[in-house]
Amino acid sequence: MLKTVEAFDRIGDENAFTVLARATELAQQGRDIINLGIGQPDFKTPEHIVEAAVKALRDGHHGYTSATGILPLRETIVTSLHTETGANISPDNVMVVPGGKVTMFMAILMFGEPGKEIMYPDPGFPIYRSMIEFTGATPIPVPIREENDFAFSADETLSLINKRTALLILNSPANPTGGVTPRSEIEELVKGLENHPNLPVLSDEIYSRMTYDGLRHTSLMEFGQLKDQLILLNGWSKTWAMTGWRMGYAVWPSSLIEKARKLAVNCWSCVNTPSQYAGIAAIEGPQDGVDHMMQAFGRRRKLVVDGLNALPGISCKTPKGAFYAFPNIKETGWQAKALASALLEEAGIALIGGPDFGVLGEGYLRLSYASSQENITRALERMSNFLSQKSN
Repeated sequence: MLKTVEAFDRIGDENAFTVLARATELAQQGRDIINLGIGQPDFKTPEHIVEAAVKALRDGHHGYTSATGILPLRETIVTSLHTETGANISPDNVMVVPGGKVTMFMAILMFGEPGKEIMYPDPGFPIYRSMIEFTGATPIPVPIREENDFAFSADETLSLINKRTALLILNSPANPTGGVTPRSEIEELVKGLENHPNLPVLSDEIYSRMTYDGLRHTSLMEFGQLKDQLILLNGWSKTWAMTGWRMGYAVWPSSLIEKARKLAVNCWSCVNTPSQYAGIAAIEGPQDGVDHMMQAFGRRRKLVVDGLNALPGISCKTPKGAFYAFPNIKETGWQAKALASALLEEAGIALIGGPDFGVLGEGYLRLSYASSQENITRALERMSNFLSQKSN
């Protein structure tokens, strides 16, 4: 048997794709499966974005580009960020990458090594911890608590920083909880980070356009004092329903952008060219599709929260962002992964157990409401029937 280096024995997985594979297998067997597990908008990419990619191909834009992305796209990103956050950045600090994960991969790879610690949200996106362990660094969970509306605590976060801390990862609006950290908490964190000017901060803001009830997302880009230590992660996948286009971007401090560029050259050369032109159309073009999608998600959010809170043994906070609910199932008597598995195998509902997002995820499920109201209603009915008939 071929033996890889030890790091590959530590690398993890994203169980949402494992659940998706099992759900697909059951569906192929003729089962009626309702998939509320995958974090993917069920809307088509807006037509003007698709047409921009087609036009780019027809115009001959199908060769290599700069590893950091075409300049017109990076300029568009800079203009958009200035409008949204007031930040004044250079296109030279922007890198276009094939999906949001790439930025966290690069950042964790840059700063993770044995003897170092990397802080990450827990519950949080599973790739954070997976990549930290891959590098040999020690993962340090930053607790994301239900009693805090699934926002991070500035005081608790700052208290975990020490001389071994090599990177701090933040995520708001958050996956898997739908939590949005309020501006006051972010301001307190930023003030505390003045004592740690050499600590890199990776802010995952991929759901920045996905908030509800008039709530405004607060970006760390708004705080100029962080410019030399902040790595911003964002992209197109969620906002414009472009998951399969594999389009993300990052803003890097000047001291790191060349290192990031070299990683790109060594790994993927550049993002496919027509997608980059589609990225320009997404940001600069009409936003009707985004607005329509968010209105639909808002209706589904209410349906999900009301429905979950009516189920025996389940309670659910109203998510403030993204398109996930993170219901508390502790009163059902089930362990989270066991319940998720039983709901899939016996009731035909694909959900994700909370422990797949961290050690603090036990007692919760993640439900994606990026599915139709009809599917959500059917899923809630099946969950009600299942929980009424079974106890563990």
